[in-house]
Amino acid sequence: MVAEDPVVARRARIARLVTLGKRVGYLALLIAIVAFFIGVGTSFASWTVTVFVAGLAVACVVLPLPIVFGYGVRAADRAARERGI
Repeated sequence: MVAEDPVVARRARIARLVTLGKRVGYLALLIAIVAFFIGVGTSFASWTVTVFVAGLAVACVVLPLPIVFGYGVRAADRAARERGI
């Protein structure tokens, strides 16, 4: 019986968190964009501005970490493939 490598398991766990973080961040950005265009049509009602700013704030806080960690996971996978591990 072959035991799973703990490094590979940890990398897979981080990759799942990266995927979740990107989904949350890009969803917040999508909500901000939709709120902006609704605001354009309604002369920027106060709730559209609030939703727009909140969506942008969430996207700016959430997205950087998954993007950076995603690059790290891909680089580690590529290095492992090159070494034949």
